[in-house]
Amino acid sequence: MRRKLAALVLLAGFVLAVPALAQTGAGAPLPAESSADEQALVAKAQAALDAKKWPDAEAALKQLISSAPRWNYYEALGNAQLNQGHYAASIESYRRAIDLAHKNASTAAVGRIYTMIGNANLKLKNNDAAIAAFNMAAEIDPNPATAYFNLCATMYNMGQPAAKTVPACDKAIAADPKKADAYFIKGSVLLGEGTIGKDNKTIAPPRHGGSAQTISRPRSQRRARGGRQANARVSEIAATVLAAAPTL
Repeated sequence: MRRKLAALVLLAGFVLAVPALAQTGAGAPLPAESSADEQALVAKAQAALDAKKWPDAEAALKQLISSAPRWNYYEALGNAQLNQGHYAASIESYRRAIDLAHKNASTAAVGRIYTMIGNANLKLKNNDAAIAAFNMAAEIDPNPATAYFNLCATMYNMGQPAAKTVPACDKAIAADPKKADAYFIKGSVLLGEGTIGKDNKTIAPPRHGGSAQTISRPRSQRRARGGRQANARVSEIAATVLAAAPTL
């Protein structure tokens, strides 16, 4: 039986911190405004975001949005709410950001916001909604490694079979061959189902300047059954993967 990687899914980009299963952070600098009063609010909100004073950031952003409803401000508001545990409110803010962003923001920005919606839904245990959001992010974002990794980790934590989990892990790896956690989850899933590969092998991240490595399963463990042997092997694969992975 395999152990769940509970924390993996908050992920790659925020503060839960701003990027890792997810991305929760202050994000890009807030855009400037023309009036002195609005510019003062921008400075106040930015300072609070930088200091991770989320309640202060939320208050300043709400005041700013009342006069200048930009998608950037709604995204930042969602981040502030998410970091306070106000997950439903953060989803509303992110969705408002998307409504305003489609004509004014890059596809990378819209993809990032969908990733945040997925993260917030995970906190609410709305796994289906989280998967839908991560899929949207993966389709839109020109750099979809984070979205695919979040899908990979979410399905792993849900106990989904390799047939569903591994393709997402593979797409995360294809988008970012240095994403060690995706290799680890893939190896864990395959090992847990006894399907490491035709030659009892899985693939580890490339070493610095090298190519991807093959990890062979020892012959003495090829017939192993039961949770104890599986968990020991997962630990072995994890150690190998982490040793092989480049410094990120």
